[in-house]
Amino acid sequence: MPTSTSSPIAASPATIARNETVRYGIALTLVISLFFVWGLTYGLLDVLNKHFQQTLDVTRMQSALLQTCYFGAYFLVAIPSGLFVNRYGYKRGILLGLVIFALGALLFAPATSQHRFYPFLMALFVLACGAACLESAANPYVTVLGRPDGGARRLNLAQAFTGFGAFAGPLIGGLFFFRHGALEGVSAASNAASVRTTYIVIAALVLLLALAFWRIALPEPGRETALPVAGAEAALPLRRERRFVFSVIAQFFYFSAQVGIAAFFINFATEHWAALPVSKAAFMLSGAMIAFTGGRFLSTLLMQRFDPAAMLATYAVASLVLCITACVTDGPLAVVALIAVFLFESIMFPTIFALGVEGLGIRTGRAGSFHVMALFGGALAPLLMGAIADRFTTGAAYWVPVVCFAIVLGFALSIRAADRRVLAQNSAQASE
Repeated sequence: MPTSTSSPIAASPATIARNETVRYGIALTLVISLFFVWGLTYGLLDVLNKHFQQTLDVTRMQSALLQTCYFGAYFLVAIPSGLFVNRYGYKRGILLGLVIFALGALLFAPATSQHRFYPFLMALFVLACGAACLESAANPYVTVLGRPDGGARRLNLAQAFTGFGAFAGPLIGGLFFFRHGALEGVSAASNAASVRTTYIVIAALVLLLALAFWRIALPEPGRETALPVAGAEAALPLRRERRFVFSVIAQFFYFSAQVGIAAFFINFATEHWAALPVSKAAFMLSGAMIAFTGGRFLSTLLMQRFDPAAMLATYAVASLVLCITACVTDGPLAVVALIAVFLFESIMFPTIFALGVEGLGIRTGRAGSFHVMALFGGALAPLLMGAIADRFTTGAAYWVPVVCFAIVLGFALSIRAADRRVLAQNSAQASE
């Protein structure tokens, strides 16, 4: 007598699609939290500049070594971490970055006990190695977590949460790093304790995130063929892709401007706005980061109607005009103009990234690593600006971002010109 075998009921295509949507949504939410974390450390970095000038009696150029160590790590780690992600997957790349990041944050505890500047640089370098590993994994991961044509918008949205973190950084620094009033005779130990506590809390939060990533099964688009990989053939080496090469150059100079502007904002504000306390200048930097974050959300919506390259060119022109205004004026007007620059620089990193890797297919991940490496500009610009500020004035140092925004404008205009040529060729072929 034959026996019947029962087989599991196959899930319907709609159910499978719904499950995949939920799975990708969870992964995207977790990854976006990473953007907030490294944005927070960006913001704290700018406040630490002024904090160490006061508590450890370092010059502005010496304090700029904070940015040099932080973004120098990006230059050294971006390509190796990109290769690690290509071999072992996004999840393992993120976990490695989180562990290194937490270790760097914990190293702030022994650094504060020594009351010397260079142990802080070492702790910051280790933390930045973790951040570089995270960015090498997270930026391309966001672009593949969904439909290919939505990659640029997803990256702009995720980068907006970097702005949230960068807003929270100066706010935390203003509340805790300067609450004792370092210029009023309070001991260095009291001021160091607030820095130590802040970074221990950050380490604990990062380790909790690592636990969440470890426990949750994340999709690996491309590796698990859950999504199609476009452009399987690599037509040219990346170094021969003129659009990509120019985008990396533009990214280098843009990030030089972003980091340089923020690094000496507190110095600029207190020197140009008479009797402005340092703590209030730190809060104003948080306000600038609100403008930065709001600009990313607003611009993400505008990109649904306007060409990204045209928006990038417009924002670069606005940044140029405002930065020049800050350089040639004084008083509150100069400070307000500098705050407004944060609004218009908001979309530059993700837009340059997206325009630069467009059409590269399976080379996108490797190309993204070069964009992360280009953040090394953030290590050099503060040193140059600090040297100019020490020799002349802080205002004179802000001519450096003017040059940087001019190069970003050149990239945007080159993309516009290339798009017009393609459109003209297509029109000519259609009319034949």
